[in-house]
Amino acid sequence: MMKKLFSWGLLPLVIAAILLGIACGLFFPAWLARVFLTFNGLFGQFLGFVVPLIILGLVAPGIAELGKGAGKLLLVSVVLAYGFTLFAGFFTYAGAAWIYPFLLDPTAALVAFETPKELTPYFTLPVAALLDVTSALVLSFMLGLGMAFIEGKTLRNMMFDFRDIINQVISAVIIPLLPLYIFGIFMNMTMTGQVAAVLAVFAKIIVFIFMITLVFLFIQFAIAGAIGKKNPLKMMKTMLPAYFTALGTSSSAATIPVTYKQTCALGVRKEIAGFTIPLFANIHMSGSTIKITACAMAIVLLTGGELHIWQFAGFIAMLGVSIVAGPGVPGGAIMASLGVLQKVLGFDQAMLGLMIALYIAMDSFGTACNVTGDGALSVMMDRFYSKHK
Repeated sequence: MMKKLFSWGLLPLVIAAILLGIACGLFFPAWLARVFLTFNGLFGQFLGFVVPLIILGLVAPGIAELGKGAGKLLLVSVVLAYGFTLFAGFFTYAGAAWIYPFLLDPTAALVAFETPKELTPYFTLPVAALLDVTSALVLSFMLGLGMAFIEGKTLRNMMFDFRDIINQVISAVIIPLLPLYIFGIFMNMTMTGQVAAVLAVFAKIIVFIFMITLVFLFIQFAIAGAIGKKNPLKMMKTMLPAYFTALGTSSSAATIPVTYKQTCALGVRKEIAGFTIPLFANIHMSGSTIKITACAMAIVLLTGGELHIWQFAGFIAMLGVSIVAGPGVPGGAIMASLGVLQKVLGFDQAMLGLMIALYIAMDSFGTACNVTGDGALSVMMDRFYSKHK
């Protein structure tokens, strides 16, 4: 039965999970909803445990397979990811500065959102991760670069076996259970009513952010298509399963298995995708930067402030670094950016609370933009590797 379902492909299952989650959230009794929330809690704990291992299992062998050119590839990847993150921020600033005066009424009063009482699972089973995401990345770089430069084969063979285990976990456990996990997320969001309350006030902002992420993705894939000599529209279509999976999970790290699979389908070498996708999931934050920048600008205007370019230039530059700390957790990017919002833009606690409510309600838009763009950046890196290996 499971094989029959997955013969449809991952994309229809993810879309069905989202639609069913919203529909069932309208009439499910609380006791039944808590069953699915219990599964989500357990699966979420498992994801938190396995994501650093996925990074270690894919990145370290990927760097080792790239050989002595891995150091250069890492540097270029980091510069490329941060460059696009900055571009996303300034692109959003230009668009919002032009559209917002027509779209928003600065005299409108901000609405104070109450935090809804969310349903809770029947029980939880805490599973501590062996490593956090940052530690996994650092260890992967150290082991991968070390294996690329030394002559020994023992550690290399062990890491390749570990990669095979991780691939089995991805294909046999994570991918089959993701649609059920996504169903639970959207069911809970519908039942708590949090999303509806926020969307009612910020519908115009959300439409703007959604449109600008699509435009930005087209620009990314147009550049990738020109560099990799591929059709950008076909590439965007290939990455749709990753886009919709990220809509459900709201986590770049949790979407790594799907992003990796679809990036390989773009024609990117497996060793390149195994290196770039876990890396970009943690350092390429274009979608999150678009969303945070657009929301911050809206709140500044709605509270009577002005959009000074130099102030936002500093904000965007610092934001691109600070949100790298939060990609593994849904909503992690906004939590990591609170200090920057306070320090650079002068947000008080009420404004920060409003930012969190707005961000969490549409968290998946930015994440979906992040992971889909990871495919475009990987195509660029694959082309770079072809020319410099």
